[in-house]
Order: sequence, then structure tokens, then C-alpha cells
Amino acid sequence: MNTIIENKQLSENVFQITLEAPMIAESRKPGQFILLQVHEDGERIPLTIADVDIKAGTITLIVQVAGKTTHLLSQLKSGESIFYVVGPLGNPTHIDYFGRVICIGGGIGTAPLYPIAKALKEKGNYLITILGARTKNLFILEDKMKAVSDEFIICTDDGSYGQKGLVTQPLKELCEKTPKPDLVVAIGPAIMMKFCAETTRPFHIKTLVSLNTIMVDGTGMCGGCRVSVGGKAQFVCVDGPEFDGHLVDFQNMMQRLSAYKKQEELKYHECKLKNIR
Repeated sequence: MNTIIENKQLSENVFQITLEAPMIAESRKPGQFILLQVHEDGERIPLTIADVDIKAGTITLIVQVAGKTTHLLSQLKSGESIFYVVGPLGNPTHIDYFGRVICIGGGIGTAPLYPIAKALKEKGNYLITILGARTKNLFILEDKMKAVSDEFIICTDDGSYGQKGLVTQPLKELCEKTPKPDLVVAIGPAIMMKFCAETTRPFHIKTLVSLNTIMVDGTGMCGGCRVSVGGKAQFVCVDGPEFDGHLVDFQNMMQRLSAYKKQEELKYHECKLKNIR
């Protein structure tokens, strides 16, 4: 059992959970994630480790309510426990000095992006951050991201904050400048990552994306997280979660992500109606 230290609501459907997990906190590296199971008979879901406090022995998870399990997580209080937490899983981000790096976060994707951006900045890279969301109240970790950035750009679909438009607009402008970026890291909705990769492709700029697929066991055995990368089958839990964005078959990935959408929505609404905890 892992005890919840704090569960703080960041926006309408986004919660920041500080969880007691000393061994994970000590060994985690940027880009890695955990699998958790709220109750003994519940499903397992992957969540990226947004931050750690080694001294306190805690990890920070940011959860967007989108289904039954994330709803259950959002309802837990300080002092309550999560039945099962395992990690850190996945390959950590390769942190090095690249030069000019652009980090792009879309909505909840800013949570896994933050530890990567922080580590890249600490390595001496010139860091340009672009954050995007549908509207102003959906941004998270803005102050933390701004603190590690040399340049900081905000975009909203509705123009309620920062520039009006998609993150691909300032990305393209930055790619056209001299010197061009040496690396782009994009994390967010699959469709956003796809178009970020398509924006950088003509400029031949290395582009990393972090994939959040359906995942069950975290060992590569179940095949639920299978994606096609460069025409070859890869498993996000053991081969990723980061891949070359120019090689990912996003269309196939998005089809697989939506395979159980109706069932997920049904269980979520049943859970809310019954106020299950």
C-alpha cells in the first residue's frame, strides 16, 4: 500500500497527487512512469512521474479525470492508500547537451514534460518552451516550466491566453530561424504530437515524442501498448515511452487508443452516478 500525502485539484478535471513511494522516488529518472491500481479488483493504468522528493520519499503524479480509475483517484483523500504502485518503468530520457532544444507540452502533457525540460536545462541546453491548451484555465505547471526556460511561449485554441492558435505555429517559425533547433521534445495528445513531428520533418530536426497508450502489465507480455515505429512493432512499456516522432505510425496508435472508448465512457458515467469510491 502507498499512502497519499496530498491530493490537490489543479483545474476542473486535473488533480496533483503526492504519494509516498520512497524506493521509486530514489531510483526514478526523467521520462519514466509508474503503473498503479487503486483497488484490488481495479484496472492498472500508467502515469508519468511528474516530480519527486527524495528526502521526503514521495513522487508527484498529475491525473486528468477521463475514466473510472482516474475518477476514483481524484476522490482519494490524504491518508488513504493506493493498493498497487510499481515503477519506475520505461526507458529514461537521454539527457545530454544538444544545444537549442524546444520542449512542447499540450494540456496534461506538461506533467511528463516538466522533469525532462528541467534536466535538459540543467545540462546547459538553451531551452525554448511552448505550452498549448484549448483555453486558459487548462494550463498546469506554468510557473515551473517558465522557471527552467530561456524562452517561453503560450498558445490557446480560443485566444484566451497567449497566442491564438496551435503549438505548431510558433514551432514552425522557430524551425525557420537560424540557428534552427537541435532537438524537439513534444508530449501531449497523439494528434498534437503527430503534427509537431510533421512540422519538424521538412527541417530534419530530431523530434522525440512520449507515447501514452493502453497498458496492462508493463512488461511487454500483454501487447496492449503495441505501436508501429518505422514499420516495426514496439511496446511502449519496455521499448519506450519515447520514440522518434518521424517514425511513429500515429494513425494506427490513435485507432488502438479509441478501441475501448465507449466502454470507458460507460464505466466512467456509471461510477459518477453511483458515486463509487
